[in-house]
Amino acid sequence: MSRKIIAILRGLETSEACAMTDALINAGITRIEVPLNSPTPFDSIEAMIKQAGDSAMIGAGTVLDTDAVKRLEDIGAQMVVSPDCNPEVIKATKAAGMLSFPGVFTASECFTALRSGADGLKFFPAFKLGTDGLAALKAVLPKDADTYAVGGVGPDNFADWFKAGVSGFGIGSNLFKPGRSVADVAERAREMVAAYDAAR
Repeated sequence: MSRKIIAILRGLETSEACAMTDALINAGITRIEVPLNSPTPFDSIEAMIKQAGDSAMIGAGTVLDTDAVKRLEDIGAQMVVSPDCNPEVIKATKAAGMLSFPGVFTASECFTALRSGADGLKFFPAFKLGTDGLAALKAVLPKDADTYAVGGVGPDNFADWFKAGVSGFGIGSNLFKPGRSVADVAERAREMVAAYDAAR
């Protein structure tokens, strides 16, 4: 079962990238992004792909331009996640054969992203939109549009978001923070997976 949970490893050090990747996969999280405002993110992503590219979807977050998309294509990344809706980044991502998850908040951004070829919509910051805001947008979005809540979401409110119609989640500081041990992240990941499965 490929759960629609994207682990966001902001601040990850390359030296711990492979161990964190193994811990997440073993806990049941197989979609992992390293934001590009982390230390040496391309090195981390490349190491993670070599380690587990056949058993996880690994890519980058905070992708803001097409130059970064090209670098990700060159190292074999599988997905591109952004905080904003940039049609150029979406189209370049799709042309490179990667999955595109742009950040959106409004109906205009949602439809711009979908028209540009986005595979999923990243609602950020989700805690500001709220479940009622998502439910309202879901009423006009295509039924098959994949939606991810990112920012202020976690095990305590997975069920509420699912009820509002969300497809999945991006989990950052509730899961990983710089300095947190692999064992701690592994335990948090197991709790996330258990809560996700129970809410689903």
